Amino acid sequence: MSISSPGVMPDPTCDGHVHTSLCLHAAGSMEEYVQAALAKGLRRLVFLEHFEAGVNAPRRTWLTADDFAVYRREGERLRQRYAGRIEIGLGVEVGYNPRQVDTTLAFLREQAWDRVGISCHFLEIAGRHYNLLSRNEKTLAVFGNYGVARALAEYFSLLAEAVESLPATVLCHLDAALRHHPEVGPALAAQSQSPVFERIFKAMAVNGMALEINTSGFAHRRRQPYPGPELLARAAAYQLPLEIGSDAHAPPEVGRYFNQV
Repeated sequence: MSISSPGVMPDPTCDGHVHTSLCLHAAGSMEEYVQAALAKGLRRLVFLEHFEAGVNAPRRTWLTADDFAVYRREGERLRQRYAGRIEIGLGVEVGYNPRQVDTTLAFLREQAWDRVGISCHFLEIAGRHYNLLSRNEKTLAVFGNYGVARALAEYFSLLAEAVESLPATVLCHLDAALRHHPEVGPALAAQSQSPVFERIFKAMAVNGMALEINTSGFAHRRRQPYPGPELLARAAAYQLPLEIGSDAHAPPEVGRYFNQV
């Protein structure tokens, strides 16, 4: 089964990006997410769980091989139980690590996924990986010392490498990096005209990838999803398909802010 949006517009009856408690930073059972989707009147729900390789960080926020086996079994059980009521997709959100491309490709070859999302959650600084989406004050201080503009530039460069080298179907939360850092607004505005986005969008168009409209942005910055309107306008020139996802980390977040999109 392959789940994608019709044409270039997102399907508001499909939440294409939700997580599970298996990633250790989300709450609720998979079945609770399915029930929440049904309560919202959704026709499709895609679980998009975290895969990372070679990350040196003090806290694991991704699934192990054993976790993925549990994820598969429960997903198949739910597909059977809710057949005819809602379409359930099992996907993976692949975190890009430039040192682990071969490992990542091997993982993706092991089994088929309904959706493969690309993201980049970690930046390596002095041999240690720091979470770009963290709100931890110590982590934010590291990025402040490193340089927020510098970190963003490296992040977008890594995303360009990812969409050029990995077989994926959607690019997730394009401009969400450092969303909790107080200096991110001016730094992101300065980056918005960077030629790196032409490289990203061109590779996506060539590879038939969709761009995610991630509605978790409404909870972090006023009246805007990820990506913001400036980057969406640039992406429009490439006629990229759009997918909508809540990035839910708890069942009540399924389908959040879809009406605003």
